[in-house]
Amino acid sequence: VCSLSNKGKCPIPTESKHKEGHKEGHKEGEAHILTRQLQRRFGTVPDWVSKKMIDADQALLEEWSLRFVDAQSLEEVFAE
Repeated sequence: VCSLSNKGKCPIPTESKHKEGHKEGHKEGEAHILTRQLQRRFGTVPDWVSKKMIDADQALLEEWSLRFVDAQSLEEVFAE
């Protein structure tokens, strides 16, 4: 943990770690927004949807976000 008392001893994240963190943060944000949209349209999001979203990569989350626009059910959003 970095604090004022150990100033100068805090590790500086490498560029690759920074990019990895940024990418993960973007994925989490995308999943959060999609979850909110799903809740708004379909009500409570079941566990199977949450599991799929946790396991998904960013490209798949984006695909589901596009399907959401026209989908009439959760099954349509997450159809394989």
